[in-house]
Amino acid sequence: MVRRVAIHILNGSYCMSTDRVMSKVPAISLTFWIIKVLATTLGETGGDTVTMTMNLGYLIGTAVFLSALTILVAAQIAAQKFHPLLYWATIIASTTAGTTMADLADRSLGFGYVGGSALLLGCVLVCLAIWYWSQGTISVNTISTPKVEAFYWATITLSQTLGTALGDWMADDVGVGFAGGALIFGAALIVIAALYFWTNISRVLLFWMAFILTRPLGATVGDLLDKPLDHGGLNLSRSAASAVLAIVILTLVLILPQRAGSHSSTQSV
Repeated sequence: MVRRVAIHILNGSYCMSTDRVMSKVPAISLTFWIIKVLATTLGETGGDTVTMTMNLGYLIGTAVFLSALTILVAAQIAAQKFHPLLYWATIIASTTAGTTMADLADRSLGFGYVGGSALLLGCVLVCLAIWYWSQGTISVNTISTPKVEAFYWATITLSQTLGTALGDWMADDVGVGFAGGALIFGAALIVIAALYFWTNISRVLLFWMAFILTRPLGATVGDLLDKPLDHGGLNLSRSAASAVLAIVILTLVLILPQRAGSHSSTQSV
């Protein structure tokens, strides 16, 4: 949606115009980050429910969630404006797909957590670089055209997959466990928040750092909830935990205020 306000002075040459373009993704707020962390946690428990509890395996699980993600991304791109339920359903699909894709790469294909994390980090950086080269910005406040949305959802899906691999690497290979990993990633997000409020570091850079780190936070919290006791988890039912998380997310999306992000059409950042 474009709203143009023009002021013309008939007896002179002065003219001022302002374009305001509404984004198709939500404005970045505390509400956004709360729902995002819950969605990433649901992505872990939901992905594990399909691949482990239902015993469908990583390949079939990836096929299921990638199919759902493709349909939802197509619907999101076709939409004319920001729809909270559609947006968050697409985020959840990306994070469940990220869970199964990371597990497929790390475990079934043998990349390991370090190799998988390095490969996925490279993919995220390449995607962001191509996006920047094409548009001159990677700000999420510019998500208003199908091309930019395609870059956005590709980057998000890769970052969700990277976050899963990072969470597993921290909990298993580094050996801090699920609770320890959650504390480390939570502390990292607090540092990023401090940098946001008290420094002039690029807001776009800080956003993507925070966005990526919310995924391993959700992954470690999800694993803490549903992994067996002898693996450092609480051994809760994956399906039950997923259902509770889904209900909480739906409730928050319905009751907490959300608005579309916006930017000036002349914004170059």
